[in-house]
Amino acid sequence: MDHGHGHGVSSASGRHLPRLVAALAIGAAFLVLEIVVGVLTGSLALISDAAHMLTDVFGLAMALTAVMLARRSGPTYRRTFGLYRAEVLAALGNALLLFGVAAYVLVEAIGRVAHPPEVPGLPVLLTASAGLLANIAAFALLRRGAKESLNVRGAYLEVLADLIGSVGVLVSGAITLTTGWRYADPIIGVAIGLFVLPRTAVLARRALRILFQHAPAEVDVEGIAAGLTALAGVRDVHDLHVWTLTSGMEVASAHLAVEQHAEPAQVLAQAQNLLANGYHIKHATLQVEPCESAKRCEELSW
Repeated sequence: MDHGHGHGVSSASGRHLPRLVAALAIGAAFLVLEIVVGVLTGSLALISDAAHMLTDVFGLAMALTAVMLARRSGPTYRRTFGLYRAEVLAALGNALLLFGVAAYVLVEAIGRVAHPPEVPGLPVLLTASAGLLANIAAFALLRRGAKESLNVRGAYLEVLADLIGSVGVLVSGAITLTTGWRYADPIIGVAIGLFVLPRTAVLARRALRILFQHAPAEVDVEGIAAGLTALAGVRDVHDLHVWTLTSGMEVASAHLAVEQHAEPAQVLAQAQNLLANGYHIKHATLQVEPCESAKRCEELSW
């Protein structure tokens, strides 16, 4: 048995650590301001946005903690893959937080429909303006990393929700300030929650796919099986598994049953080259075995 290794490979999240730190600092600074103004004015839209900001800060902190754990705890004989899955757990944690906040806002808004409180528009408007600037900065910092890392994407969606929330609070504050219409605040609060829910569902589904060790959605496993079988000297491919350790780190394993005349080292090199160059899978555990030995695998039930 031999391995195809990607030495020096770091997770996609780890490559964006400085941007995560900067986004966390921005979020924490604004969180304090928004909570204070939200409580003093009684604005549901502002409290909703502050709750999103709280989950944003907490989510960014989880993402950072996961990256640091993955970086500092390399593979050992007890943790053969290190702690990279902590990044996926952080992404799932972010999704659960967002679900909770959306549910809270919806319940609170329903309770306010009958008797909407009077909310001062100017403080809400000014606070939302500051929040919009803070969220735009954090959004720009995380946008690139969100395309590469599920962990960063979780933090990115938190910031996106806050960005939309800040726009919503601006609209709520402007309507309240100019018309005095009390329903603007709870309606905007509900709209923020409903905007976040479908994106949160996608994030949770992607995290669960990794935790359940499903094949990556973008990898054609059937194509991999066909490509390996087509290699010179290979008669059969079985026990093929492809999964994601964390974002940007795909892993594969397979048994290659070869003809008697085949050269195992050559077959192994060709298979590793196919996986690395054709499917960007640089860490593959491949067992090259005679066709006679492959019969034992047929007895396995999983």
